[in-house]
Amino acid sequence: MKSQEVRSKFLNFFKDKAHSIVPSAPMVLKDDPTLMFVNSGMAPFKEYFLGNGQPKNSRIADTQKCLRVSGKHNDLEEVGYDTYHHTLFEMLGNWSFGDYFKKEAIAWAWELLTEVYGIDKDILYVTVFEGNEDDQLAMDSEAFELWKQFVPEDRILMGNKKDNFWEMGDQGPCGPCSEIHVDIRSAEEKAKVPGKDLVNKDHPQVVEIWNLVFMQYNRKANGSLEVLPNKHIDTGMGFERLCMVLQGVQSNYDTDVFTPIIREIETIAQSNYRKNEKVDVAIRVIADHVRAVAFSIADGQLPSNTGAGYVIRRILRRAIRYGFTFLDQKQPFIYRLVDVLSEKMGTAFPELKSQKHLIENVIKEEEASFLRTLDQGLIILDGIVKSTKGTMVSGEKAFELYDTYGFPIDLTALILHEKGLSLDEKGFNEELQKQKNRSRAASEMSTGDWTVLIDDADQEFIGYDALEANVKITRYRKVTSKKDGEMYQLVFNLTPFYPEGGGQVGDKGYLEDVHGDVVYIVDTKKENNVIIHFAKSLPEHLTESHKAVVDAKQRYRTECNHTATHLLHQALREVLGDHVEQKGSAVHSKYLRFDFSHFSKLTVEELRDVENFVNARIDGKLPLIEKRNIPMDEALNEGAMALFGEKYGDTVRAVRFGKSIELCGGTHVKNTADIWHFKIVSEGAVAAGIRRIEAITNDAVKDFYVENNRQFFEMKDLLNNSKEPVKALQSLQEENANLKKQIESLLKDKAKNIKGDLKAELQDINGIKFLAKELDLDASGIKDLCFELGSQFDNLFLLFAASSDGKALLSCYISKELVESKGLNAGQIVRDLGKYIQGGGGGQAFFATAGGKNPDGIQEALDKVKDYIA
Repeated sequence: MKSQEVRSKFLNFFKDKAHSIVPSAPMVLKDDPTLMFVNSGMAPFKEYFLGNGQPKNSRIADTQKCLRVSGKHNDLEEVGYDTYHHTLFEMLGNWSFGDYFKKEAIAWAWELLTEVYGIDKDILYVTVFEGNEDDQLAMDSEAFELWKQFVPEDRILMGNKKDNFWEMGDQGPCGPCSEIHVDIRSAEEKAKVPGKDLVNKDHPQVVEIWNLVFMQYNRKANGSLEVLPNKHIDTGMGFERLCMVLQGVQSNYDTDVFTPIIREIETIAQSNYRKNEKVDVAIRVIADHVRAVAFSIADGQLPSNTGAGYVIRRILRRAIRYGFTFLDQKQPFIYRLVDVLSEKMGTAFPELKSQKHLIENVIKEEEASFLRTLDQGLIILDGIVKSTKGTMVSGEKAFELYDTYGFPIDLTALILHEKGLSLDEKGFNEELQKQKNRSRAASEMSTGDWTVLIDDADQEFIGYDALEANVKITRYRKVTSKKDGEMYQLVFNLTPFYPEGGGQVGDKGYLEDVHGDVVYIVDTKKENNVIIHFAKSLPEHLTESHKAVVDAKQRYRTECNHTATHLLHQALREVLGDHVEQKGSAVHSKYLRFDFSHFSKLTVEELRDVENFVNARIDGKLPLIEKRNIPMDEALNEGAMALFGEKYGDTVRAVRFGKSIELCGGTHVKNTADIWHFKIVSEGAVAAGIRRIEAITNDAVKDFYVENNRQFFEMKDLLNNSKEPVKALQSLQEENANLKKQIESLLKDKAKNIKGDLKAELQDINGIKFLAKELDLDASGIKDLCFELGSQFDNLFLLFAASSDGKALLSCYISKELVESKGLNAGQIVRDLGKYIQGGGGGQAFFATAGGKNPDGIQEALDKVKDYIA
């Protein structure tokens, strides 16, 4: 059974059971601070389990893209080494929100597996929760009795809290679960060891395929459990594992989900799968990881150095280094797999096809960048090896290579092993742990339980129409973090405060009670469909009515910028072409940032045309036309633009200004004339195929022109109030250029004269021609001098210093043969010596510079450098 048929049979089965079939949500979460990515099928429906929203249908089914590479659910390091763990995977699931419960969930699961898919009943095992004394929970006898109708008792196994009690986190809805396991071993193997003895023992052919979670409790902050008012069903079945069973193969990677990608890797790398275990692992890693990275980029998450972007970069770099090490791929190649992937999965996930070129460009650039890092790291590692005394390389040095240069530690260990050396893993892990502790301390947060003041209170957002309202606080909780200290989160029955979302910042303002006491709201966010207001202190009179007031000036400026992003999007598509798509935005009160897909830098003319287009719409005084809570299809039929990576409901809000129509939940000006003026302040690249524009509107533009006007008159004053300041400035530039040429000529002559003197000062130390000296030259002159001397002498080690305007400069040159033979590294040396001049620097192994603010430390640096070759 082909994978596409497996997926459709599941969805059709539950459609016949009166379930609504919904599309997969984007993997990157926007309004859940507890998760970076969707890591289970239930994550997009968390608000329903928490009681913060009501689904259109109480029965839902889908196939959900999931990513497990960080936090509690982290399968990354297992991927490739076994045949059934993945970073990205599809989770087939059916949900009941206060509708059916255990009886129907168990019966339908058994019907689907054994009757629709035709899986042999005799190879299936089920587990039920055995109970837990700590939580005072008894065995799930209800599930046990229900399973007995379908499964012999000897194949119903007891499971502990770890395996059979599912929790979404330290707090929140949870409950016992029943797992369904399958044993696909040969008859001979089954005769040797019973399948029940291998359940949950990480056997590659005895694996869990479906988990039925019976959501009936809520875990509180103090660890206690309370019964939920409504009972829910949450199931998740591993699509890749199910395909393995139904296609009669022994590995997920042997299914048609992966085989086309594996064949393409074999062709590109000229390697054969199933011939060498290390090569096999590398191929599996790459086949898995390209899916995770491609889907993440399609959903709007680009690789970066922080947060979710760092996770994606880490996954991709793991794939690159396996290709580099075991498939001998020294040039970008993973991007070439995207074509096969989009062909295979583009029907079920059309975003792969529509975003294919962007995905390819981003991956290719990331590959090229990391391969350069690997090349540089190999040179540095070679120097470390040559300078190592004994057979063990310092864990501290290995960590520096890992932390500073991004050089993978497993690659370091592999290369050392090949050279007959070992790595001080304990020392490395100690340094790594120190870094983790610093990071954890910076982000550590504790969240208390909600204190409910008004039970079952629905929340209403009125911020489109009002900036203040009389509200009741329905619940609150305390949150403590190292970053923000002690904060309070407040929920109101209704609120005019817009929560951060769609790129727009959350509102600020204040709460005032009838006694005149004021508490300031410093931020507003949305978490699992609840608008939460952040305050530094708790209102004194919690149960009384309060007046909630939004900072009107900040909201207005933010609205100007938000409306401008819509007009900017329209302008870019008009000027550059319909290939332009929004890839991210940030809308603040002071500025706006807009990321978009485009293949080249915008010309001056294009930027001018974009600016003029937006300002023409501002001058056109276009009114805001909005439609709230209209069906998604109706909005799209009217021409509204939907953005990839955004999660939309059945009903949406459409915002129109003239011919600009977008689906948007943010706040906007009533008329484009309110924006006053639009000005682009910068344009640049974010990633391959992604550009970024930063712009300002309204008061910020006025301030911009006032400041420019001030600077203009200051410049005119410096130019003796010339009537033609541009010509006067051009004349000064020409004069300056001529003088620079004369100075450069004089400095070159000076350097030539100095060079002759320096040759005589070279010392021979341990076979190295060495000189450390302060010179009266600029940085360019010193660099030229270093390379001129380097062309005449082998085994040369130079450290030259200079000072000017209260600043110090160190320049270190080391012959390449010394870098290779002695393990010397100019970049490391200037970093070490930089402390004497109260600065730092870096560069290549053979030439590097450091700058500092303490010229008095130059002599000490010159004295210390000799220690490196003594």
